[in-house]
Amino acid sequence: MSFAGWCLFAGVLLLSLVLLGTWLGRLPLSSAMVYLVLGWVLGPAALNVLTPDPTRYAALLEVVSEIALLVSLFAVGLQLGVPLRDRRWRLPLRLAFVSMAVMVGLITLVGVWGLGLPLGAAVLLGAILAPTDPVLASGVQAEAGSHPDRVGFSLGGEGGLNDGAAFPFAMLGLGLLGLQGQGVSPSHWWLLTLGWATGGGVAIGLAVGALMGQLVVYLRARHGEALGLDVFLGLGLIALSYGLAQFLQASGFLAVFASGLALQRVREHPTVGSEPLGRPSAATGHSYEIRATHSHHASETMRDSVQLFNGQLEKLVELTLVLLVGAMLPYAQPLAAAWWFVPLVLIVLRPMSALPATLGERLTRAQCSMISWFGIRGIGSVYYLAFALHHGLDGRVADTLVSLTLWTVATSIVVHGLTARPLMRRYLAQRPS
Repeated sequence: MSFAGWCLFAGVLLLSLVLLGTWLGRLPLSSAMVYLVLGWVLGPAALNVLTPDPTRYAALLEVVSEIALLVSLFAVGLQLGVPLRDRRWRLPLRLAFVSMAVMVGLITLVGVWGLGLPLGAAVLLGAILAPTDPVLASGVQAEAGSHPDRVGFSLGGEGGLNDGAAFPFAMLGLGLLGLQGQGVSPSHWWLLTLGWATGGGVAIGLAVGALMGQLVVYLRARHGEALGLDVFLGLGLIALSYGLAQFLQASGFLAVFASGLALQRVREHPTVGSEPLGRPSAATGHSYEIRATHSHHASETMRDSVQLFNGQLEKLVELTLVLLVGAMLPYAQPLAAAWWFVPLVLIVLRPMSALPATLGERLTRAQCSMISWFGIRGIGSVYYLAFALHHGLDGRVADTLVSLTLWTVATSIVVHGLTARPLMRRYLAQRPS
């Protein structure tokens, strides 16, 4: 298709979604389910407009899914306003690291004993399917602020952290398959691939987000400089934190998530003798320039502007990636094992892996059930699949991982999309006020 043809297609698609947005919102479906079906219709199975063969276009798919993941991780970080030293962080940290490692181990066992995969391929499959999605779980994620619901906060924090935490296991799987030059040296994996990549990524992101946020607020509130272009501020923080972390061989995903967390925590520094503009509702009646340069409102205005743009960008990347997943489904080889493997991952292995994280957390039965069920698979799995294919995964093993990954992601989008609204309504109705 020519460039003009792609422009025509994109314009019709986006404007149609705008015009039908209200009607679609009334349906008992998530937006991702609509995009998935639309992607399948546009793919080789029907209209053949999109032909994203994951093996042929692995490098491009890796880049596109990586960009989408970075945008979504930054957006999730901006949403989580709970102080970093608050004990409420303990549950999402346990879900993101302990439960994810357990999930990788469980899938590895199933891959070796149930699917007949080599050990390296089974570990790689675990790394691909263990991360939960920070975008598609938006219907059950936390509200912004310092007092969110515990279930939504924990699921949001888990989704923001475990996409980066899965990287060492992906490298381990590739190393066991002989697809990485450094092999699987235990000291290298523990110290650099796991330890430094995780801790260094978080530290770099926190430093970049905090320093840049404080600098912008200082220049605005004290000198009336660095105004506007908040679009560039969000994109610049994503690019700087990711690029610096990757350059220093740390996790870029964790760095971007942490930079969003740090920007959320930049606080006001009122000048002596100054007064606020009024209550939040009154402050919003003033122009952007007045609020952005006022020492009582500069950081709040900065965060709100970045969140507004990043939220719209997040919707665009969700549309793009889920469309591609729908269009890629015809490339998934029909495997008999998919009929039992996919339900096993979503219904059995997810609750089993979440159990070690929830023990001792004093959760209600409803909270445990929600956390165990909403382990939504999505963009992170697509990225790690493309990453593996781009780094030499091929043959029967590649076909198996492509099929199982795409069907798991598609099934997760459908079943979690159908159950998100009714289960959340029921949960919120039963939650103590």
